[in-house]
Amino acid sequence: MKKLAISILVMLSTVVFNGVNAQSSQNAIEKQKFHFGKAGEDGAGYAQAVRVGKTIYISGTVGGGEAASALTNVYKGLQKTLAFYGATFQNVVKENLYTTNIEEIKKHNDVRKKYYNNDFPAATWVQIQRLYEETALVEVELVAVLP
Repeated sequence: MKKLAISILVMLSTVVFNGVNAQSSQNAIEKQKFHFGKAGEDGAGYAQAVRVGKTIYISGTVGGGEAASALTNVYKGLQKTLAFYGATFQNVVKENLYTTNIEEIKKHNDVRKKYYNNDFPAATWVQIQRLYEETALVEVELVAVLP
């Protein structure tokens, strides 16, 4: 019985490891990328957005200055990115917002809300000490799903 159990474990581990090897040789996925320009890709080393299948992952879009104009600029940029894929804010399922002054962002939440047209995604807002761009007040990243 012990030999049978060991034989089964050896066979299973061979199947699992062969499966892992087969997956790793086929782990290339099709990505469709979007950039506002080459600066992000060449400079910091990122894509503004990447679509994999029906899911769009949008990197943080930043805005500086006064909170209302910073939010407007950020959401206009996000709208442009979504439009590249034929999407709108109604396709957004997750939003992460990072800011250096959450109280100012909360005061101007109406700017953000108008883009969602009362179809809000799951959202996380976090106040941090500093963003990648030193003068930025807010940075927002999104995940959207196409139908």
